[in-house]
Amino acid sequence: MDSLLDFLLTEPVATAPLNDVAAAWTRHQVAANRFDRPVDVAIAGGFGADRLGFAFLSGYQEALRTLIPDLPDDELVAMCATEEGGGHPSAIRTTLTERNGVWLVNGTKSFATMGAFAHHLVVIASVGTAPDGRNRLRATMVDAATGVRLTDHPALAFAPEIPHASVRLTDVPARILPGDGYLDYLKPFRTIEDIHVLAATFGWLVRVARTSDWPREILQRLLTAVAAVRGLDIDAPRSPGVHIALGGVFELFGDLLVGLDPLWESVDPTTRQRWERDRPLLATAGRARGQRLTAAWRTVQTDADQPE
Repeated sequence: MDSLLDFLLTEPVATAPLNDVAAAWTRHQVAANRFDRPVDVAIAGGFGADRLGFAFLSGYQEALRTLIPDLPDDELVAMCATEEGGGHPSAIRTTLTERNGVWLVNGTKSFATMGAFAHHLVVIASVGTAPDGRNRLRATMVDAATGVRLTDHPALAFAPEIPHASVRLTDVPARILPGDGYLDYLKPFRTIEDIHVLAATFGWLVRVARTSDWPREILQRLLTAVAAVRGLDIDAPRSPGVHIALGGVFELFGDLLVGLDPLWESVDPTTRQRWERDRPLLATAGRARGQRLTAAWRTVQTDADQPE
């Protein structure tokens, strides 16, 4: 069936366990061959995942492909923005300079999800300070095999299957991506990632519902949530309306999780234990997301108050 919603209801559930990132990525590629829109691939990839961490992998990778549509379809990619001082634009100390006609990146990124497995890195770097004191950022693409040194971080307490690393870049040749590194990449990616990871999580929950014989009304509610996240205007991630609608979808998600709590007793013990372990993953970046929602409401209220 062509419809993603029909796919979620009728596709046979892949039962072979996913033992590592490579296996999870291979299964994700199956979903990528079935659907065209990155958000749909994220949902189908989440449905194929046997745990929340690997659903996150699908959402994260498809978020990057929404941000940068010409990324290779078959290679893992990592966003490299956060540094020792954090992820705020003013904290970016990694530099982008030109030497003999080649753009080179130098610096250290403290936290790159999927860093050790990524073939390409999207690196946010500074080209200097603007007259107003603003850090001028550009987004670049680098080959992870050229001048890049990765140091793996210890596994996190939740979703330990997903690796993270620090990244040291020394005179790494870079391809500069068009646009402003903050406004066109770093800022919108935060929203795009939220949308796609949430979408993949809904896909994974449909899988759990089907394999655990949850009631039809639960599947119906899950498909409603899938439809809601697909309906967000993903091509306008800086729109205040998108932030407000996304806030509503997250509220829907929270209410849904409360209703699902009693049903986890019917889930196989391994999946249930992983869920209990990995659930904090869904709360990461919640504070920043709340701040963006507040700012979005402030923007629309200010615009509404402007005289015609």
